[in-house]
Amino acid sequence: MAEERVYIRFPEESDASEVTAMYERNREFFERFSPSRPEDSYSEEKQLQAIRKGKVDREEDRRYSFVICLKEDDRIIGDITLSFVTRGPLQSCMVGYSLDQAYNGKGYMTEAVKQVARYAFEELKLHRIVGEASPRNPGSIRVLEKAGFHKEGISRSNVKINGVWEDHQVLALINPSEDG
Repeated sequence: MAEERVYIRFPEESDASEVTAMYERNREFFERFSPSRPEDSYSEEKQLQAIRKGKVDREEDRRYSFVICLKEDDRIIGDITLSFVTRGPLQSCMVGYSLDQAYNGKGYMTEAVKQVARYAFEELKLHRIVGEASPRNPGSIRVLEKAGFHKEGISRSNVKINGVWEDHQVLALINPSEDG
């Protein structure tokens, strides 16, 4: 296996400024394929609140938010989240992510998705991870496929982006250590 060039970790309060700068730098790029964020979400204070809320969400087993860091200099280049954690008979979650545009196309996000999937299966003991991506964003679909996800279908009129209800490709990954 190739040497991993990125790692994921839980964000700390000291990351708020760097995360805010990344979102601000990539605002237009991120909003092409994701729902718009409220204007105040681009403030350092809002990022600090999100980091604090992330800790509570983890403690309550609801959502696990990570930052993606370059191994060479520990710079934050993106984020990845396991959300909608469901226990009981489903044992599932949804993965979502964003990567600084300057680092797109280098395989970093595929590495991060594989790492977060390992966390979901080995640490959280989940059975299934769902990922969704706009058909207008084939790069995101490729990331999921390269990380082992399989296409399952299209969710029609699923997410409102820039005022338009859009379809999304649904992909899923099943815990490989479980039978059936």
